[in-house]
Amino acid sequence: MLESMVFLGSGMPDLSVFQFNIVDNMFSMTVAAMGAAAIFLYMSRASVDHEYRPALMISGLVVTIACYHYFMIRHSWQDAYTLSGGKYVGTGAGFNDFYRYADWILTVPLLMVELVSVLRLEKSRSQSLLIRLVIAALLMIALGYPGEVISEPSGWFTRVVWGALSSIPFFYILYVLWVELTNSLATQPVAARRLIEVARLVLLITWAVYPIAYAMGGTPTALAAKAGGAVDASGVVGLQIGYAIADITAKACFGVLIYFIAVAKSSSRTSDVRDGAYASV
Repeated sequence: MLESMVFLGSGMPDLSVFQFNIVDNMFSMTVAAMGAAAIFLYMSRASVDHEYRPALMISGLVVTIACYHYFMIRHSWQDAYTLSGGKYVGTGAGFNDFYRYADWILTVPLLMVELVSVLRLEKSRSQSLLIRLVIAALLMIALGYPGEVISEPSGWFTRVVWGALSSIPFFYILYVLWVELTNSLATQPVAARRLIEVARLVLLITWAVYPIAYAMGGTPTALAAKAGGAVDASGVVGLQIGYAIADITAKACFGVLIYFIAVAKSSSRTSDVRDGAYASV
């Protein structure tokens, strides 16, 4: 039981050179993307008004945490395999995929905070929204984890049940964010409205990748691969690549989008102040 809480699928399936390298390269690209986004967001804080700088700071923190965890994920992936006979086989070390769930526990609630911060809603409305979103995010992750650690084909139905339970807060988050982002458009500067509309689509499309990747890693064949051995490992590979792509988009790309929204709102405020000054003259 303790082992399953630490290693997700400690029995590693055999991989072709291509399968191993594509996952390893994807992890490498994710580390680079998160690190570059963190530097950009930290250095860009001075280009927006003071009230939007906390949103960029939180965005930078999100990608910094993700950069660290993906560095550890890649390191664990490399330790879990060795090249033998023209293919990669498990070393017995196990792949510590819990780093990803540790990352989500920290970063997903922060993603909610950064979005609400840049919208600059009324204080009471922001507090209510954040409480609901953070609780839903934690429930989503907590309910998804028991299904993720299942590594036997016999546990397929149990994984589906946990996945379905995790989907309840998942879809609740998407619904609330879509409604709130739509409702906020009327109060946002014209220059930022289009970017907020893009943010709605990014959230919807990006977050849709997570359940798809979860499903790919939960087929009977993929679960058999998690148990280790010479079986079809395409589901395991697809799960790792899908999660990495979703994380890059949901954290690094979304963080840059938050920056552009903050810049647009800052520029709009500057224009309003200047126009007001001209009007008074």
